[in-house]
Amino acid sequence: MSHRAVAVAVPVLVMLALGLWRLDRGGMWRDEAVTFQVGRRTLPQIWLLLHDVDAVHGLYYLLLHAVLAVHPDEIALRLPSVCAAAGTAGLVAALGTRLVRPRVGLWAGLLYAVTPMAGHYAQEGRSYALVAAGATGASLLFVRAVRGGSWWPYGVVLALTCWLHEFAVLVLLAHAVSLALARAGARVWRGWGRTAAAVVLALLPMALVSREQAAQLAWLRAPTTGTAERLLYRFLGPTDPVFWVCAGLAVVGLAGLVGRRGEVTCAGLALPVAVVPPVALMLASQASPLYVDRYVLYALSGAPLLVACGADRLAGAVGRLSAGGRPEGRPAARSLGTALAGVLAGVLAVTLSLVHQFPLLRQDREPGSRADDLGAVSRVAARRTGPGDPVLFLPAALRNVALTYPGAFRGTRDVLLVAEAAESGTLYGREAGAAEARRRLAGLSRVWVVADGRLLAGRRAPRDPVERVKAAVLWREFTGREQTVRGGTVVRLYVRPVSPRRLPPSAPPRPERR
Repeated sequence: MSHRAVAVAVPVLVMLALGLWRLDRGGMWRDEAVTFQVGRRTLPQIWLLLHDVDAVHGLYYLLLHAVLAVHPDEIALRLPSVCAAAGTAGLVAALGTRLVRPRVGLWAGLLYAVTPMAGHYAQEGRSYALVAAGATGASLLFVRAVRGGSWWPYGVVLALTCWLHEFAVLVLLAHAVSLALARAGARVWRGWGRTAAAVVLALLPMALVSREQAAQLAWLRAPTTGTAERLLYRFLGPTDPVFWVCAGLAVVGLAGLVGRRGEVTCAGLALPVAVVPPVALMLASQASPLYVDRYVLYALSGAPLLVACGADRLAGAVGRLSAGGRPEGRPAARSLGTALAGVLAGVLAVTLSLVHQFPLLRQDREPGSRADDLGAVSRVAARRTGPGDPVLFLPAALRNVALTYPGAFRGTRDVLLVAEAAESGTLYGREAGAAEARRRLAGLSRVWVVADGRLLAGRRAPRDPVERVKAAVLWREFTGREQTVRGGTVVRLYVRPVSPRRLPPSAPPRPERR
């Protein structure tokens, strides 16, 4: 096997091993649960959903529909992301190998594989690892096209990637900066410009539909300088020792930012890929919040490339200094030995980085490492509820638990549901209106509530009229009894007292002390 093949294969295997390690956490969090329950719908039902709610993830849902048709479980849900992350590590290695030499590719690919951010999304049943693979593959095809290859493979791969997530289009800005740094000629600019225009035109239908569904992002806030700092640490290393070593090497790598006219250098590609998409999205989000770090996961590929470029320059300088003090004789043997020592030193440094960050990687594979754990909530519900028990979800989005783990709620009665999620083309089903909700709750003497703990504690006010009715009726007319909390989600039995309490609708709940 050639040095180039080894440089690509080793990072792929390392990323694959880390991705498969404890892949089954025993529960999905809310976003993964959406993927799981939508992916198991029929194709007409998925198509109906995309028209009104979640078009931006449509291509991904169709892919997962095929995967989950084979075996619908958590491992199958996450396997595409594991494979995509392994592919991205190999593509990063291929970029370093093509732009510099195999050892740079090996180091960059391994750095990507052991970065906790890459490992986190390698185990997510969402599209972001696939987007990262597509964007990195597009960067490799971009380099090939600049060096005289065809532009159409670059355009096709990038267009498909943008249909997995539309913010991948920001890669075009990064590649434009790379061409400017390379002082590319008019022929290259024309080829890239035509391809970029075609990608944008292909994405236009998705952009128009997703604009009408912008309410899905209403929860976002404008990023701050702290947001940028956190992303920088996630790219270069979440612990201080790893971060400062990588930051120092990245600065050294910037010495190769500009090469010969018309040549895209490793640093000239890596820096724009790592910096331009996040900065562009953060700036746009000052006017209309759109930024979440997972939306720019694909920019991570630039960071290890830049660090590896710096390490290569440092290793070269050390090698020259070392060779300068040695007597003449057998230069080929000395050169081979120095090169091998450099490769091994780089691999050892990455290994030390992995060991240092290993507790973070292990913690990330715990069930509680995500925003919530719907599997744990479902197990509580299965133990507490029984056949015929009425169940209320506050807010309605927590019906995701029952849709993902229907066995836990078998035989229970969803008191406000009027249209199932799949048939109505919604994520969580349609509920009765405010007046009907009040009427249905008035006929209950007890109800199990699966709720956001902040709503029940009065720390967050519901915006939707139906959600306000639910909270007001529970606070005014019921008393909380049994309760179990899993993360921020509460499973609580509410019982109507014999003598109704007189509490204002805004009063927080007061569960019975036990």
